[in-house]
Amino acid sequence: MRGPDSKTVVVVEDDASMSQAMERILRLGGLAPVTFASAEEASGSHAVETAACLIIDLQLPGLNGFALRDRLAAAGVLAPVIFISAFDEPEARAQALAAGAQFLTKPFSGRALLDAIRKSAPVNAK
Repeated sequence: MRGPDSKTVVVVEDDASMSQAMERILRLGGLAPVTFASAEEASGSHAVETAACLIIDLQLPGLNGFALRDRLAAAGVLAPVIFISAFDEPEARAQALAAGAQFLTKPFSGRALLDAIRKSAPVNAK
């Protein structure tokens, strides 16, 4: 189970350069990122079960971000979620907010990402 002092943040992003950029930002923010390139890869990982926060791209190959979140919730993973997308579609934003998640549109600043994590999860992001 995750604890209030957990610094693990799971990133599910299929774009390698975006994933690497977020990983650097999270490390600079004092967090411990664990990255996955697909929903299927992430859904079988212990890191997801213990993460303080999940950052999930909506447009993933295979299962999309919403389907991943639903699968994880059904499995009892209740970590806060920040959905990210290159497309600021009102329906997707509304669906994310209705699910209790945050929504960031790419590109976003490192500060915006760390602020979203701080709002969502009990971690000490700088």
